[in-house]
Amino acid sequence: MDKNALSQEDIDALFQAQASAGSAQRAQARAFDFRRSDRIPKEQIRALRAVHDTFTRSLGSSLSAYLRTYVTVNLISVEQLSFAEFQGTLTSPTCIATIGMNPFEGTGILELNPTLAFPLIECLLGGGKVKPLVVTREMTAIEQRILSGLLSLILQNLSLAWQSVATVNFSVESHESEPALLQVMAPNEAIVVIATELQIGETSGMMNIGIPASIVKLLRQKFDQQWTARKSNLMDESARILSLVQTTQLALEARVDGATVYFEDLLALQEGDVLQFDIPIARPVVMRVNGLTKYAGGVAVSNRKRAFVVSAPAKA
Repeated sequence: MDKNALSQEDIDALFQAQASAGSAQRAQARAFDFRRSDRIPKEQIRALRAVHDTFTRSLGSSLSAYLRTYVTVNLISVEQLSFAEFQGTLTSPTCIATIGMNPFEGTGILELNPTLAFPLIECLLGGGKVKPLVVTREMTAIEQRILSGLLSLILQNLSLAWQSVATVNFSVESHESEPALLQVMAPNEAIVVIATELQIGETSGMMNIGIPASIVKLLRQKFDQQWTARKSNLMDESARILSLVQTTQLALEARVDGATVYFEDLLALQEGDVLQFDIPIARPVVMRVNGLTKYAGGVAVSNRKRAFVVSAPAKA
């Protein structure tokens, strides 16, 4: 029998190893949802975030003036979800306004969490200091009417922020309370959700704006141009600031800290006297720049002038 021939056990082991390798390779496959194949690129999401950064800053100023109290608005996230997923994140009942986006076809959504909406109503009615309120009922028609002016102000700031991309007139079309009853788009349709947090006094709550992804995709080229222009402006601004500070003069000071002497001993010094300091010779000298400790090194002589040799950045 040939010593190089494979036995039946060797053949079975080879087939088993091949089958194991095949199963391991198949295990690397990942599930893919073809309904989500049209996701918005990350670059466009970043451009959307830049637009709504501008929106939150302007909204904070506008609401502070409108409510006559300090309001902080923070952008939390910008992400793409299906409409069904977005509905699932909303509390029930809540304050929902469907919004039109003229001249584009489609309907967006603006949602104010009840923990924010009811304190805002109390503030608009002259309730004084805004305090947290726990209310789990639907809004009345009168309360929705009171909030209409505030919602219009929010959408006005949103329209102004979007002007850097396109002229879009956001307006309130209707009011709703139950997220499950919204029928503005199909459950699987993609929607871009902009989540912001509003803080007024001791009260804070979430405001969510949902914009159909189809409208964002129509403006993809304009969003790309806006993002490119923003990066270019940032680079130009950085170069301008650098050119301004390059000629700035700084005060440098090399000092040996730690040694002390009595003033009377200093007055009594005569020629030839020696002062003994409690500082090791090997200790590096500290260089201060405008009063801030920056470098460590030593004192030297260069071309008959005193100099400072930098050996390392100073430790904080």
